[in-house]
Amino acid sequence: MITFKELYSNLDEFKVLSKGQRKKIGIRMKRQAQSSAFKTKVAKSKLKVASPEKIKVKAAKLAKQSVLNKFYPKYNEMPVAQKVKIDQIIAAKYGGMINKIAMKSVKVVKAKEIEKVRVARDNKDA
Repeated sequence: MITFKELYSNLDEFKVLSKGQRKKIGIRMKRQAQSSAFKTKVAKSKLKVASPEKIKVKAAKLAKQSVLNKFYPKYNEMPVAQKVKIDQIIAAKYGGMINKIAMKSVKVVKAKEIEKVRVARDNKDA
């Protein structure tokens, strides 16, 4: 059995994906998001605080996004091929910076996570 920590030891955020892989993942997620099982899973997960490993993953994604916003503000408007190239550059050039930002933002992410759960539980009870 693989633990969550082992599974995310190599974050997908920092792996370079080809155009075909990105498209395939997008199609799979679109199909999955429509299933009732997935919707139930998401609803249940909103009522639980994420594990420390998941919080670190969220912090790393937030850090990567902040680096993208700083150095590549038009990243979302770029074609997929260019995004792949930028992901490679970011992984190589700014990996250390992303790790530092992620370590600092863990506290912020954890606080947001707790607030998110509190709001979700209040909405469920009401």
